[in-house]
Amino acid sequence: MPGRKIPLITNEIYHVVNRGISLQPTFLTKKDYLRALETIFYYQNQKTSLKYSRFLNLAKQERIKLLKNLRKKRQFLAEIICLCLIANHFHLLLKQTVPDGISKFMSNFANSYTRYFNTKNSRFGPIFQGKFKAVRIESNDQLLHVSRYIHLNPYTSYVVKNLEQIKKYPYSSLPEYLDESKTNFYEKDVILNKFRHNLSYWEFLANQANYQRDLEKIKHLLLET
Repeated sequence: MPGRKIPLITNEIYHVVNRGISLQPTFLTKKDYLRALETIFYYQNQKTSLKYSRFLNLAKQERIKLLKNLRKKRQFLAEIICLCLIANHFHLLLKQTVPDGISKFMSNFANSYTRYFNTKNSRFGPIFQGKFKAVRIESNDQLLHVSRYIHLNPYTSYVVKNLEQIKKYPYSSLPEYLDESKTNFYEKDVILNKFRHNLSYWEFLANQANYQRDLEKIKHLLLET
């Protein structure tokens, strides 16, 4: 695969997106989503004490403990600010922390998860649409807008029925932002430091939720005509 024409810059933040080939689902079951999340949290690290195959043989609580210990060391390829997985695509808001960090991180994740998905479903070949898309964040307004877009995605995509349900959508960083989850795998202060408290951030999301959903609906209608 050819290299990226414009290299990603260390210490800059990027909105990273990829989709399933032909918009086919890449996360079919709860097990798939959890495997993807665990793979993401594992491969964001520069150095790990175990090969991933050995890591998977650990009991669940041991895996969680190891991931938290790795996080304490903070030797990341990229910091994860926001995240959301939907059946046929994913969004990440990432800060690159070492040269080529995001590319290495995304390559390791995609290769590992693709092997898992193909073995599980008796298929061959790639499951994602080639090289991921990455848009550089150039202002605070853009940073907040993208975090809102990512966290509202399950509502925008009609994965959840109502706005309240995204507060506990398990394959997103939003529950941690709202203290509904205590995983502490996200750099949420990058966003929350710009608000008085968690409720203010929730209000920031909720105030634009229906507008964002309407925009997404219009986009789909235009694509279908």
